Amino acid sequence: MKVRAPGKVLLTGAYAVLEGAPALVVAVDRYAHADTSRPAEDPTAEVAHALGDQAPYCDRSDLYQDGTKVGLGSSAAVLVASLGATLAARGADLESSEVRGSIFSRARDAHMQVQGGGSGFDVAASTYGGVLRYSLLSGVPCVLSAELPDGLHMAVYFSGTSARTSDLVAQVNAFREHDREAHARCLIALASASEFAVRQCQAGTAREFIASVRTFGEALEELGEAADSPIVPLAFKRLTVAAAEERATFLPSGAGGGDIGVFLGEAPPSENFIQRALQLGMRPLTLAIDRKGVCATPA
Repeated sequence: MKVRAPGKVLLTGAYAVLEGAPALVVAVDRYAHADTSRPAEDPTAEVAHALGDQAPYCDRSDLYQDGTKVGLGSSAAVLVASLGATLAARGADLESSEVRGSIFSRARDAHMQVQGGGSGFDVAASTYGGVLRYSLLSGVPCVLSAELPDGLHMAVYFSGTSARTSDLVAQVNAFREHDREAHARCLIALASASEFAVRQCQAGTAREFIASVRTFGEALEELGEAADSPIVPLAFKRLTVAAAEERATFLPSGAGGGDIGVFLGEAPPSENFIQRALQLGMRPLTLAIDRKGVCATPA
């Protein structure tokens, strides 16, 4: 049985989602491909935790660029694809809401156990696909389908550097221990901006949504500066300025520190922006929204 699960791009909610704020996450058409006809040669820690010696082979190369992990949630996609393939091989219907719920629950638990925490939004994207509003209500995941505003253009760029989310989170946690009041102010600003972005995504125009995401990006940059953490690297800051010149915005996806950045505009990036990005070492990724989530693929 062959099964695939998509990667993800997080638009808003980084850090704040752990405090109960809603996040917006998009599943994208880069996939982990699991195949139960072959055993896993070197399963990830999360897959080994969930499946032990029953782990199927999984090809994650689609989520890498020139041998470097891009930052599209490869560990979650590999885990969801592996669980999906194992269940599908036993006759489970991957389109069943009950089966998907089971995959999400098992994958989120394994992910959290191995990584020592996390919200699970990347696991949700790999499981359900599409655009999702994701939040934690008293620690319990709430996953709702969403749609981006009409007329919105999204472009994704890879920085060439793979960031470790755990390192960035550790720096933010150290900031919290050093100055709890300043940390609280930063997280309140992030949560407020993320909540506003979700409302604008649901009811606003593309221009209004872009402005709300720009505000979230500014709050993310303020957190990084306060925590003395490279959440928004210099190249990203420069592209944020360049995007603003064309009434667009640019910000890190997820915890930041490298990996990928997202351009959101009422029109695609201009040639001037594209050339500026290339000069700063950023490479465009050809991505589209995945609408299926975890699913079987032809043999």
